[in-house]
Amino acid sequence: MRNFKLELAKLLSDKLSSLSQEEIYGMLEIPSNTNMGDYAFPCFKLAKELRKAPPIIAKELSDHIGEVAFIAKHESVNAYVNFFINKTLLVEAVLNEVLSQGKDYGLASQKDKGNIVIDYSSPNIAKPFHVGHLRSTVIGHSLYRIHEALGYKCIGVNHLGDWGTQFGKLIVAYKKYSSKEEIEQKGISELLRIYVLFHDEAKENPEMDQEARDYFTKMEKGDREALELWKWFKEVSLNEFQRVYNMLGVTFDSYNGEAFYNDKMDIAVKELEEKGLIEVSEGAKIVRLDDENMAPCLITKNDGSSLYATRDIAAAKYRKDSYDFKKCIYVTALQQNLHFAQWFKVIEKLGYDWSKDLVHVPFGMVSMEGGKLSTRAGNVIFLEDILKEAVDKTKSIIEEKNPQLPNKEEVAMKVGIGAVIFDDMYNNIIKDIQFSWERVLNFDGETGPYVQYTHARACSVLKKAGLDLNNIPHFKIDYNIISDDATVGIVKELAEFSEVIQSAAAGYEPSYIARYAVDLAQAFNKFYHDNPILVEDENVKNSRLAIVAATKYTIKNALYLLGIDAPLQM
Repeated sequence: MRNFKLELAKLLSDKLSSLSQEEIYGMLEIPSNTNMGDYAFPCFKLAKELRKAPPIIAKELSDHIGEVAFIAKHESVNAYVNFFINKTLLVEAVLNEVLSQGKDYGLASQKDKGNIVIDYSSPNIAKPFHVGHLRSTVIGHSLYRIHEALGYKCIGVNHLGDWGTQFGKLIVAYKKYSSKEEIEQKGISELLRIYVLFHDEAKENPEMDQEARDYFTKMEKGDREALELWKWFKEVSLNEFQRVYNMLGVTFDSYNGEAFYNDKMDIAVKELEEKGLIEVSEGAKIVRLDDENMAPCLITKNDGSSLYATRDIAAAKYRKDSYDFKKCIYVTALQQNLHFAQWFKVIEKLGYDWSKDLVHVPFGMVSMEGGKLSTRAGNVIFLEDILKEAVDKTKSIIEEKNPQLPNKEEVAMKVGIGAVIFDDMYNNIIKDIQFSWERVLNFDGETGPYVQYTHARACSVLKKAGLDLNNIPHFKIDYNIISDDATVGIVKELAEFSEVIQSAAAGYEPSYIARYAVDLAQAFNKFYHDNPILVEDENVKNSRLAIVAATKYTIKNALYLLGIDAPLQM
């Protein structure tokens, strides 16, 4: 696509010897008020060097530029030079690019930039998949698609919490409170019930905790009965997790969890010892990080058992050896910042230059309207229940507003689940979220269903024009008749898509895509309101249909990057 911002930067760099083209490109702004131009160049930075007031510099610079083919007008306003791009050239450049790429607009055709490993979701086996797990799952899934859109090959890893003392607790609880038949019938809900019972009773009978530790020790030593129960709990859990992943449209390339690294941790500890990084403190092995103003990183406890850091170090080395990643991204809660900072630094101290390629993407916590989520207390909302409720709510709306809609069940799934995902993605991921049924299932305003409806509206216009949505033809466009403000507004939004994807990847922030999708939908609805499309004049009709098709492609791809489907009808 023709980059007018880059052309402006080159033009200005020829006039301003003190600033490089790259510096000028970074300084160019897009005014929020379109009356102030398409781009604005601030002159404050030049005041000291030129010893003039910024408004005077702006006036002289504007006078010195003269006429330029791709600029319709430029003017100085206070300390800025405002530029208005030739509308016809702008519309032509953007539409040619979008329509030439069609359904692939914004998405790389090849995955040749290298591998990126993304560690996300990672629920604990034998515990319910609740609303608190939604964030890591959908954020990681979106980052996977965003990076692949930029040409990387992504490897999605579900680092399952499938090892630890909690399995000893479950074995004790199973033997005490449940049966094979009940777990086969009720699944994770039964595992949750007995897990909560264990903690309630252990408060009064602390010897139960020792019994649980003993069972976990048996697991570590290869006890057949204990390991068979562990594998069974894992199988029951994965079956239920998979049902939720299928609803969300989420897949993984690896399910290697904590247990996978049991035979790899001793090697990691030995390397730390060989490189003189281990220090023994009260029987525990640690790596001191005083020089980084951090607490020591615990490698093994005083009884020799491993910790999360040990496994993460072993896992990172395995992933580097297996995938030779450009980046390894970990999508986990903000509360784990110190943990990741510590073991990232240990990798660096081991002398691995790829330590700089380890990235922690933290997100805020989810709470309920009524208290903190706690598996031990049984205070959870199952994610599957949320998704089903959202689908049911959508069905009710469809029955009320469009009862003749074909494929109502399929549309309700796409819209209901899309609403839940979009609600999570719309705000910066670092923000804490209080889960609210009312907000999640509100389909008005800046929501997923609003964006999906805009896509369906574009599809409806194209279908009414007699076009095959799977094979939209190339339009003969008269660029001189589609330069009104609403058309130029949506064209500017279309032009931003690739840059928004790059920003979302650089900031590990899918919310940029979600907000862009809303902005694009709003721009399209203004265009739709201001411009009759299916008119008799073939020139006008085809030119406006080109805008509709370009919008359809872009909204669908923006929703795809968020992990949301785009229905053809609603």
